[in-house]
Amino acid sequence: MDNRPFVSWELIGNFMRDSFVKMGVPEEDAAICADVLMESDRRGIESHGCNRFKSIYIDRIKAGIQQPVTEFEVLKETPTTAVVDGHNGMGMVISYKAMNMAIEKAAKFGMGMVAVRNSTHYGIAGYYASMAAKRDMIGITGTNARPSVAPTFGVENMLGTNPLTVGMPTDEEFPFVLDCATSITQRGRIEYYARSGLETPEGVVVGPDGQYLTDSQLILSQLSKGEASLAPLGGIGEELGGYKGYGYAAVVEILSSALQAGSYMKMLSGIGPDGEKTPIPIGHFFMAMDTEAFMGADSFRKTAGDILRQLRSSKKVPGQDRIYTAGEKEYLSWLDRKEKGVPLGEGVQKDLMEVRDELQLPYRFPFE
Repeated sequence: MDNRPFVSWELIGNFMRDSFVKMGVPEEDAAICADVLMESDRRGIESHGCNRFKSIYIDRIKAGIQQPVTEFEVLKETPTTAVVDGHNGMGMVISYKAMNMAIEKAAKFGMGMVAVRNSTHYGIAGYYASMAAKRDMIGITGTNARPSVAPTFGVENMLGTNPLTVGMPTDEEFPFVLDCATSITQRGRIEYYARSGLETPEGVVVGPDGQYLTDSQLILSQLSKGEASLAPLGGIGEELGGYKGYGYAAVVEILSSALQAGSYMKMLSGIGPDGEKTPIPIGHFFMAMDTEAFMGADSFRKTAGDILRQLRSSKKVPGQDRIYTAGEKEYLSWLDRKEKGVPLGEGVQKDLMEVRDELQLPYRFPFE
């Protein structure tokens, strides 16, 4: 049972929007940023929701390494593709606009793809894939990130956690959305462990000597200094297929940088030559494919739904009463939280009150 206090979606949404506005983000853009963060918590993915509101966005704007006013510059465009420079603006705004571009191109020509350079953290990747799924399109997105993942047989953090995310429409009440990192876990999950006073599970993070690390606070410090690395999906070796996670992370790294001639791997450390904080000019890519351009949207939705229903009705491990498909747990989380609001731990509560007091916003939270 979750004993954390819940805050209504309206209150948390208004607060984050007004905070972004106070930090110089235009109101329409601030609403997009708040919605992306809330979508993560709606889906129960707390590593990318309110948990990161202050540390990733507010603090980076204050540090001058992320611009509150987003300049969305189209560098190159064809009927089905585009390359965009985000000029270190709000990654969520850049990505919302970029995916909309891909969707509009797909609506006209069947497919659309947009590559983005010089962006910033874009929040939950599934948000953008779902934008396409709501339009009866297949949405695919990926992003590189600060180096934190070691290659197979390595202990140096070279690659980002690099999610490869796919959203597809179905005839069910929720779309199929596979949104996960190409590492076993992501930095945001370890931040969540640290805030909650929990250890990181063994096998997730490796030190320079090849030994696994579990102290979450220490891991965060060592990741920043390049003294620890996340393991790719499958683990640090080959026995459980770690080379597969490593390979997919490399695919995302290449697509997130080579298509737009942008920065990659160690270039994304966010640390200057004198140890100062610098912008992290990450890249993204967004793809949209209109299912109507193939055998029709109705046909696609039904076939996708049939596949998912057959997977869920297959034989189960003894003692397990349910098989899930991607997007289902997130949908159930939303049903559970729709009326309750978002649950907030003590660390996030402290962050929200700190931002409120510093920005002198007239809000009072139910946990005070």
